[in-house]
Amino acid sequence: MSRAFLLILDSVGIGASADAAHFGDAGADTVGHIAERCAAGAADRPGLRQGPLALPNLVALGLGRAVAASRGSPAPGLSSDVAPSGAWGYGIEVSSGKDTPSGHWEIAGVPVPFDWGYFPQTVPTFPPDLVAALISEAGLPGILGDRHASGTEIIAELGEESIRTGKPICYTSADSVFQIAAHEGHFGLDRLYRVCEIARRLVDPLNIGRVIARPFVGESRDTFVRTANRRDYAVPPPEPTLLDRAAGAGRAVIGIGKIGDIYAHRGVTEVVKAAGNDALFDATLAAADRAGEGDLVVTNFVDFDMVYGHRRDVPGYAAALEAFDRRLPTFTARMRPGDLAVITADHGCDPTFRGNDHTREHVPILAFGPGIAPRAIGPRATFADIGETLAAWLDLPAGPHGRSFL
Repeated sequence: MSRAFLLILDSVGIGASADAAHFGDAGADTVGHIAERCAAGAADRPGLRQGPLALPNLVALGLGRAVAASRGSPAPGLSSDVAPSGAWGYGIEVSSGKDTPSGHWEIAGVPVPFDWGYFPQTVPTFPPDLVAALISEAGLPGILGDRHASGTEIIAELGEESIRTGKPICYTSADSVFQIAAHEGHFGLDRLYRVCEIARRLVDPLNIGRVIARPFVGESRDTFVRTANRRDYAVPPPEPTLLDRAAGAGRAVIGIGKIGDIYAHRGVTEVVKAAGNDALFDATLAAADRAGEGDLVVTNFVDFDMVYGHRRDVPGYAAALEAFDRRLPTFTARMRPGDLAVITADHGCDPTFRGNDHTREHVPILAFGPGIAPRAIGPRATFADIGETLAAWLDLPAGPHGRSFL
């Protein structure tokens, strides 16, 4: 029996999908546009990075060819001439959203055919009866925000007022999400979680996908920092996912980062939290050292999306990709005969695009491991093919929505 690793590079899309215009994302291309900016010298930042985008280890796994196939032409610096050492292609999302749960659930074999509820682009954005109920049931003096916003920006803007008044900061985005930010010390972390639990129940009739607790620390707008104690209160997937099937078969399923939250803690037998891509990578290496035969390790590398994509930080995003690429050989060295790893993404978040939201894109599929024959797997009609490939590899029951590409 073999082990499997699913490494999800949050928001690392590789070209707009055919239906991108429906989402207002025609022309989006996260990796391609970053590569173009780097090649033009527009992504240089002293002390951080400079020059063309350099991802030799991902290119060796087939990223250059996957990008070229998805966008219709090679991206600068990501050669499509390098012969890949694994299976490569790209995935096309069939779920009706471009959000984190939809992408992750589909990757795990369960597409989302229904439409989530969303909050309007108005100020205020939340229904008055929802706000009134939250204030009453949670015993709050009121709320701040009540609009669409970038989390880091609205915390910088309203964090001091939140500390002074005791009012949490409530905001949303283009995703189906209700986010609540509050200071870990002044407001209290456990209290923030309780408020989010109340909010989760209150937004259920609106079909909102997630309520997210966004704790922060610091004493001024210049020192506020969000912490790793984020917690997502997600609607559970409507069908058993790959994780459910693995756990049901008695396998260890190690969810690293926000994986447990995304799947509503269903099918995850061990939750590992870590702050930042480096810490998440360290946790993945540790999991690779202890995972047994037949086990599944799933990691979400959140910084690409949360720290760089939403902030539209091209140099930062490029540097994060390069940092991941440099560490990749330390992961492959941990792989054992019979192991399979898949690197993919859940959606795009093009840092060159307008706004600060996710973008509807294809995602890379790079499958590798000892004994995995190099091959092109083409465009996959659904992200669910990833989950079904891993299920087949682990000798788990097949799901109804995809098929293995190995």
